[in-house]
Amino acid sequence: MLSKIDNETACQVGPGTPMGQLMRQYWVPALLSSELPAPDSDPVRVLLLGERLIAFRDTNGSVGLLANNCPHRGASLFFGRNEECGLRCVYHGWKFDAQGNCIDMPNEPAESDFRTKVKATAYPTQERNGLIWAYLGPRSTPPPLPDLEANNLPDGEYTVGAIQRECNYLQGLEGDIDTSHFGFLHFGAASPDSATPGTFQFYTLKDRAPRYQVLDTEFGCMYSAFRPAEPGQLYHRIALFLLPFWTMIPTGVLGHQIIARAWVPMDDEHTMFFSLTPKVRGTQRATQPGMELQPNTTDWYGRFRMVSDSSNDYRIDRAWQRARDGDYTGIAGIHTQDQAVTESMGPIYDRTTEHLGSSDAMVIRTRRRLLDAARALVEHGAIPPGVDHPEVYRQRSGGVVLPAGTNWVEATADLRRAYVPHPELDPALAGRIGRQQLPRPV
Repeated sequence: MLSKIDNETACQVGPGTPMGQLMRQYWVPALLSSELPAPDSDPVRVLLLGERLIAFRDTNGSVGLLANNCPHRGASLFFGRNEECGLRCVYHGWKFDAQGNCIDMPNEPAESDFRTKVKATAYPTQERNGLIWAYLGPRSTPPPLPDLEANNLPDGEYTVGAIQRECNYLQGLEGDIDTSHFGFLHFGAASPDSATPGTFQFYTLKDRAPRYQVLDTEFGCMYSAFRPAEPGQLYHRIALFLLPFWTMIPTGVLGHQIIARAWVPMDDEHTMFFSLTPKVRGTQRATQPGMELQPNTTDWYGRFRMVSDSSNDYRIDRAWQRARDGDYTGIAGIHTQDQAVTESMGPIYDRTTEHLGSSDAMVIRTRRRLLDAARALVEHGAIPPGVDHPEVYRQRSGGVVLPAGTNWVEATADLRRAYVPHPELDPALAGRIGRQQLPRPV
C-alpha cells in the first residue's frame, strides 16, 4: 500500500505539484493530428495536466497550443477566429500566433506598441506519426522527443488512437503492467484446451500464477513474468514502464511486437490513453468488440469517450457471464474490461486500503520510480531519467520461451532492442492473446 501523502503525490498532476513538475519535464502527447484536420480548421479544447488549453492549426499548418483565457480580459480563445496565421479573440479582436505573440490589437491606437508587450501563454508543439506533442516544461529550448519506435514508423505504416478514461492516470497505467490479471479478467472463462498447444496463450491459461523478476532500467523499470512452457523451458512475458507514463505490454512476440501506450493525465480524475502501433498490412485493424466511441463534442471532457461506460455498466451481459461457454466478465472487449475495472476503483483510488501480493511487484516498483524521480527533481533539481536521452526509449516488449535457468535479461537484449528486424520470428507463436476470443451471443 501507499501512504496518504505518497498516493496524493503520485496522483496529483496539476501545476506546482511534484508529479506535475515531473511530467512537465517531458514531451506529452496532447491530441491526434486528425483532431485538427486542416489549416484554419476549428479550434479544439484540450485538457492537459490540469491546464485548460486551446489547440489550433494555423494557415501554414503549424499547431498552436494556447492557454484558454485571452490575456486581455480572460475570454476563452476557443471562440476565436482561426484566420491568417493566428487565432483572433472575438471579444476585442486581439490576435495571437502559434507562439503566443500578439500580432494584432485593433482596439488600440495604431501608434501604440502595447501589442509588443502582451503575450499569450503558448506551449511548443511537434507533430509526428499522427500525434501532436506538447512541451509544458520550464526550458526555453525543449528536450528532444523520445525515440519511440511505434512513433517513428514510415508514413502509411502506423496507427495511433485515443480513448478517454474517467479515472486517474495511475490506475490505467498500473493495469497495463499487471500481467496476472490477463488470465482472469480477459480469459478467466477459457481453458488451456481452447488455445493452440505451444503458444503463449496456452502457457498463460495452463498456469495463471507466474513468478516475477523486476529491475530498474535507464528508462524506468521492466519485468519478466515467467511460467513453465515445455519441459525444461520457461515462457517469459517481458513488459516495460517508461517514464513518465509510457508502457509496452507483453502480448506479442518479443522482437516482433512494436507498441507504445501512453496514459496521459488530463487532470487528476481523467486520462487520455494513446495507443501507437504499426498498421496491419493489407487490411484495416479491427476494432475490439465493445470499443465503439461516442461522437466527439467540444466540451473539456468531450473527446474519445466510449459508448460502454459506468452509466450503462459497460453493457455487461449477465447471461453471457453465467453461460458455460460465455465470458468471465460478461463485458465485451479487452479494453472495455480494463476500463470497467479501473474506473470502478473511483476517480482516484485510495491506495492506503489495498493489500499487495507478490504479483504486484512491478506495480510497486513503478510507483517507487515515479515518486523517487518526482522528489529528486523537486528537492535536488535532478533531471528525470530519459528527458535528455531519447535513445533509452528504443525498446520492445513481448513474450519469449527460453531454457530454464537462462539469464533472461542477457538472452533477450537483442530482441528488446528497437529497429532491429527479426524475420525469423513467427507472430503466430503468441496465439490469440490480445484478442477477444469468445463471441458474444447476438
